[in-house]
Amino acid sequence: MDFLKKTNIIRRNLTHRMTKNIGNSSTTNFIPINNREDIKRILICRPNQRLGNQLLMTPLVQEVINTFPNSKIDLFVKGNLAPIIFKNYSNINKIIQLPKKPFKNLIQYVFVWLSIRKKKYNIVINVDKGSSSGRLSTKFANSTYKFFDDENEYSKLKYKDYKHLAKHPVYSLRFFLSTIGISNNVEMAIPSLDLKLNSEEITEGKKMLNQLIVNKEQKTICLFTYATGNKCYSELWWMELLEKLKKEFKNLNIIEVLPVENVSQIAFKIPTFYSKDIRQIGSLIANTDVFISADSGIMHLASSVQTPTVGLFSVTDMDKYQPYNKNSLALNTNILSTNEIIKKIETITRN
Repeated sequence: MDFLKKTNIIRRNLTHRMTKNIGNSSTTNFIPINNREDIKRILICRPNQRLGNQLLMTPLVQEVINTFPNSKIDLFVKGNLAPIIFKNYSNINKIIQLPKKPFKNLIQYVFVWLSIRKKKYNIVINVDKGSSSGRLSTKFANSTYKFFDDENEYSKLKYKDYKHLAKHPVYSLRFFLSTIGISNNVEMAIPSLDLKLNSEEITEGKKMLNQLIVNKEQKTICLFTYATGNKCYSELWWMELLEKLKKEFKNLNIIEVLPVENVSQIAFKIPTFYSKDIRQIGSLIANTDVFISADSGIMHLASSVQTPTVGLFSVTDMDKYQPYNKNSLALNTNILSTNEIIKKIETITRN
């Protein structure tokens, strides 16, 4: 591990210890909200640049829009992905972007932080209780009501999927809003991840897919064989899975979406698609029938375009990160053989 990575880990650990007790979603001395129409300005804080983490925020953003349809929402984020992900979210007013590398852009970094203090919000929402910068920004922002994503025992005991990073903040926000006079139908389903592709993007994705496949009448399986760190499966593992996929699904097309690194764990043995455009990748995946990958940001991208997604897990927590959309699966490869994985995939291809 190089010096910068070690320094970053130490920094994160120290920051987390210093900020873990910052802020509580307390309603003491707050005037209950009698009319949700009074909530006009909302700030949602998720200062993290990772694709997966920002996509996992989309159910919460939809929940806020559904609850306060006439509100204008600002997002406090990091990096350049949020404007791409939330391009078609009409309630988004402003995306406040921290630079991805703060030490190289220190003056900009400071001014971005100061900007969330200048504006008066009705509610500020922290997406992830474990985010130090999220809690700090929620505390720092100028707002009447502040939600820090505190756990509550009621929701924790009631909902089996409470731990999931796309669902937990929605459950917790619903509970918090009920304490300040905003009643919601708490039994409503949590919104799915949603990139909100438009019809033109879907059509373009179909054209790109048709350039890769031979049999345009058959279903298509899409693979993504890369992942970061120890989440990445070996070439040997992926090659074994590919051969069994080919044998079991002889009449189906199989393609691979490549990562930005332009590498393949199956040695480019099948038709490949490469792009750095997240929405373009999403539009292609949206036209496929099954998506298979290890836990990664692209896995969540597949979920966000409503393609049935098979998430492969060996080291990360499935309860927190499993793909979330209709007909998706999370598979623990520590206990399942490739033959068993094939049988699980077969259940999705039948739908």
